Amino acid sequence: MKLSDLATIRTNFPEADFWLVRRGSLKTCGQPVREFNPEHIGVKVERTDILLPDYLYYCMQHLHTSKVWEPLATGSLSLVNIRVSDVRNIALKQR
Repeated sequence: MKLSDLATIRTNFPEADFWLVRRGSLKTCGQPVREFNPEHIGVKVERTDILLPDYLYYCMQHLHTSKVWEPLATGSLSLVNIRVSDVRNIALKQR
């Protein structure tokens, strides 16, 4: 199952539960934030019966601190970005 099966993920999404920094340095790219910016990637969980938005937010924090986004980031060393498709394709495991 992919994240896109449970959530709507896109840019310029003020109704999202939280956002991921799409463009910046390697240290900030992919960082989840609670403040809307039209450039950030918005994530809104549609299937709250399966996945809670706050839980996903903390999972995204874990992915960011684990540097999962660094190999996916494209651009120069000082300014990189991640794609919406990278976020949509995050694999989720069922228990």
